[in-house]
Amino acid sequence: MPDEKTDRLTPARLRAFSDGVIAVIITIMVLELKVPHGEQLDALRPLIPVFMSYVLSFAYVGIYWNNHHHMLHACEAVTGPILWANLHLLFWLSLFPFATAWMGENHYSAAPSALYGVVLLMAAIAYWILQQLIIASQGPGSLLKRAVGGDWKGKLSPALYLIGIAAAFWSHWIAQGVYLLVALLWFVPDRRIEGVLSPRRPDLE
Repeated sequence: MPDEKTDRLTPARLRAFSDGVIAVIITIMVLELKVPHGEQLDALRPLIPVFMSYVLSFAYVGIYWNNHHHMLHACEAVTGPILWANLHLLFWLSLFPFATAWMGENHYSAAPSALYGVVLLMAAIAYWILQQLIIASQGPGSLLKRAVGGDWKGKLSPALYLIGIAAAFWSHWIAQGVYLLVALLWFVPDRRIEGVLSPRRPDLE
């Protein structure tokens, strides 16, 4: 019979599974960049909106991977709710290729741009739920709670996404600007968790 202790899902195994799913998401997104039939540079012009959408989504997926990686390093044990919350986050991230392609193919028109914002909003909410469940599982002295502190970026981002979703029906440029602004807020790697873990976890990667 298998040893229950060795067969138990650990944070490292959950992190490896999530990394694999995120890698597949990026692969699917890049496959949406279809090779043009012409051999002149002008043949690339219709692909510019698709490419720019891909760049933005690639940045977002990279941001989630970076922060998710560090957050799971602060996770001491995987509970059932944490497992489902992680799958919930991966579900919304898995919609990035569809939302990205639809927005790029339709040149950032209102409905695709709004849907893209909805996916961003739901992914942010899913990430927050996962973070809160990990904090709850650690109790009053939660290491992750101490690391994230006030989490002003986590609170500001959903509000900005709502602004972007509403703006998509007025000006897609404003909507894209808002989405880009949130990405830039998170683009600099967040060292809070790493800073808290480093004294206690010399093996932190």
